[in-house]
Amino acid sequence: MSDYDDVCVLLPTMDEAETVARVVDAFRDVGIEQVLVIDGGSTDGTRAAAREAGARVAEQSGRGKGQAVREAVRDHIDAPYVVMADADATYDAGDVDAMLDPLFDGEAEHVIGNRFADMRPGAMTRLNRIGNRIINVAFRTIHGEGYRDILSGYRAFTRESFLRLHLTADGFGIETEMAVECVKNQVPVAVVPITYRERPGGSATNLHPIRDGGVIFLELYRKAKTNNPLFYFGSVGVVSTAAGALMTAYVLYEWFAYGITHEIVSIGAVGAAILGVQLLIFGFLADMILSLHREQVDRFERAIEARGVDDRRDGDEVGRSADADDD
Repeated sequence: MSDYDDVCVLLPTMDEAETVARVVDAFRDVGIEQVLVIDGGSTDGTRAAAREAGARVAEQSGRGKGQAVREAVRDHIDAPYVVMADADATYDAGDVDAMLDPLFDGEAEHVIGNRFADMRPGAMTRLNRIGNRIINVAFRTIHGEGYRDILSGYRAFTRESFLRLHLTADGFGIETEMAVECVKNQVPVAVVPITYRERPGGSATNLHPIRDGGVIFLELYRKAKTNNPLFYFGSVGVVSTAAGALMTAYVLYEWFAYGITHEIVSIGAVGAAILGVQLLIFGFLADMILSLHREQVDRFERAIEARGVDDRRDGDEVGRSADADDD
């Protein structure tokens, strides 16, 4: 029996015929027999190449990487442990031990591979590197956790923990959404160093830095609504209040210096200031409600755990009484 009998590798693909067989072979060589390729409508022979390499192939019913991952885990994977990787041969299958160890040891339920720990020359453009750093800083600022590389596509997680996450992103925002949901649902996360290589020649990336970077930033901000409402409402409130203050300063300067009045600008300044203050107040109230909700959830979970301990203790006592009666 292999140590990886309970592990399934998940490879979302879209036109990766040049590399998918190599990736499937690499994971099978390290002892993982269950490899699922979920394909998003490739036209270059990706599915055939994956089947020839020994992978199980499924065609996703929707579009986008996020939808593919959700469908694969929920409908096509029964294994308790899932390793998710890209099929472009940029990740090293040899790192799978490091990815799975925190899961097997019970230290974490979700593992992120940190590409910056061993990034090979040419693996990431300067623009992408800068963008990744900015996004990681934004994530740490908004959501309060420093996962180092939230955009990494090399993940390992328990299927049970994945099903607890409320995931809706369809595209490349799936990694960001998973990280945010882990924070929100208090899923234990480990970050391990991995090797990240340059894409082999002949394979083309499906990632568009500007477009997908914008999608990821929007996903970070959108998720702050339920995970950090003070930032979500407060950031807009601060901008609105500042705009109102600047307009007010302009109106006062024009009036004192030149005797010119700006009625419309004055109304806009008052409206912006009021809106900003209201959003700030709403952000504080929402943050208080969220804190109370989390405390209630924690108390509820502790009560369930305590009830389980009491039930087991009562069961043991009943068993001992039955044994004594038999004697």
